[in-house]
Amino acid sequence: MSRHRFRFAGCAVAAGLLALVAAGSAAAHAVEHAGAYTIEIGWQHEPTYVGESNGVQVTIHDGNDKPVNDLKTDDLKVVVSTGGQQTGDLAFEPGFDPVELEGPLGEYDAPILPTAPGDYTFHLTGSIRGQAVDVTVKSGDETFDAVKGSADLEFPNKLPALTEVVTRLDRVDARVGSAIASADAAAAKAADATRVADRALLVGGGIGVIGIFVGACGVLLGVRSMRRARI
Repeated sequence: MSRHRFRFAGCAVAAGLLALVAAGSAAAHAVEHAGAYTIEIGWQHEPTYVGESNGVQVTIHDGNDKPVNDLKTDDLKVVVSTGGQQTGDLAFEPGFDPVELEGPLGEYDAPILPTAPGDYTFHLTGSIRGQAVDVTVKSGDETFDAVKGSADLEFPNKLPALTEVVTRLDRVDARVGSAIASADAAAAKAADATRVADRALLVGGGIGVIGIFVGACGVLLGVRSMRRARI
């Protein structure tokens, strides 16, 4: 009798663990409906970290709980937004082999690389076999993960955040631009000085020629005066 009770208790514990696992798995995706179709939507990979390739994942079943495997590329689109910014329409591709029908049937993925931590919103639009779809879901405890920073995973040295890298590059660009502007200004001043020197040289040369001409005229006049005096 005690053995049966022990086995029963073990089964109960196992069932409880499976329920917890299933609940945790379900919490990683939001479950929405469009007509008779059930749509699970969330991140393709969780936990989700900044700078790691990921994707918006939807898994679709019909009213008989059968996976929908015949969506076309243009049937569904998703717009991802965070921090007041949003993507354009992202297209989905099957997460399974559509010819052999192998892999996670009914799953479709839209690749994206999140570059900022925080809550993200997915706006899914389009149609499933003619059924209109317009679903908006935001990350949260009962839907899917917010994007986390990757600093805690970096070892041994922490890499600068992307925003910090962009700021540094902007500063370098500003310094390079200032240096180029200074060099251009110096080159312009040098060119101006060269033009002034050329003009001065031309003027000086002209004055010299005039001086020579005046001197020659003076010599000629002197010679004539001497000849007249002798006569």
